[in-house]
Amino acid sequence: LVVDDEPMMRDVVARILESDGCATATASSVDEALEMIGLHPIDVVVSDINMPNRTGLDLLKQVRNQAPEMAVILMTGYGDMYTVKDSLLLGADEYIAKPFKSYEIAMLVRRAHWRKMAEHNRPAREGSKR
Repeated sequence: LVVDDEPMMRDVVARILESDGCATATASSVDEALEMIGLHPIDVVVSDINMPNRTGLDLLKQVRNQAPEMAVILMTGYGDMYTVKDSLLLGADEYIAKPFKSYEIAMLVRRAHWRKMAEHNRPAREGSKR
């Protein structure tokens, strides 16, 4: 699940992940993402941190409370050390600063996905959404 309030970034990340073999879904806000998480099996969330109303950190907190087996990768264009530290302390699996290369985001998604599956001893779902 790719969450970003900027349509272009959301679509670019989704296309990168689709070309890497991931089934993807997108959301433009934290509220929309939480609704989708409640309705669909999702393995990995890739979310922008800075969004209007509720942030990617708010989404991370809710995912950690409701679905700790779900991997969360946070991305931002404002990559300061405090943001990175807060993200990791709140339980983000990975963190990436914009701009990034397409192979970097694909690699982080694969790594986070497999790490969470190993932590929770669960098999990969065919066609799972990331």
